[in-house]
Amino acid sequence: MDGTVRTFKEAAVLVPVFRNMDGDLILVVIRRSKGGVHGDQLGFPGGKSDRGDASKLETALRECREEIGLPRENITILEELPVLETRSTGFRVFPFLARIVVPKAWQPEEREIAEVLEVNLHDLAKPESYGEFMEQLPGWSKAEPAPYYRIGRYRLWGVSYRILKPILPPILEGSWEI
Repeated sequence: MDGTVRTFKEAAVLVPVFRNMDGDLILVVIRRSKGGVHGDQLGFPGGKSDRGDASKLETALRECREEIGLPRENITILEELPVLETRSTGFRVFPFLARIVVPKAWQPEEREIAEVLEVNLHDLAKPESYGEFMEQLPGWSKAEPAPYYRIGRYRLWGVSYRILKPILPPILEGSWEI
């Protein structure tokens, strides 16, 4: 450590999960629109805290409504997950695992969200869904392995991967009522 104190922008995300008509466990992820520090990347609905947000949970709920049209009454918080920090973009992320009732249609906010994806969690647990690539992000002295889950032609990696990895097995084992 060089003794520098790093300041973080605070953000909150929802990790939305539901059971489809067949009883499969489904995770909702978004693909961000192009542009911005996380442009064209997969992640969870959420974003930066606003001054008017009473709590990090309020941030996650507000952002979820704004980004994909998921109303608060369709969301049941199951667990506040450990806070994580991004390794290059300066965010401290407060994640919340939630059981949701899917709306009739997703309403992605076009300027921010390119796509809403519904992903079968059992598919993510398969070994062929996991991979690693080498990445050198700004501020890193060298390239490092970056683990990810493959979702179609995209990668769920970075802090989103680090949020999901420890909770995927307990979700599949039924640790939360979804």
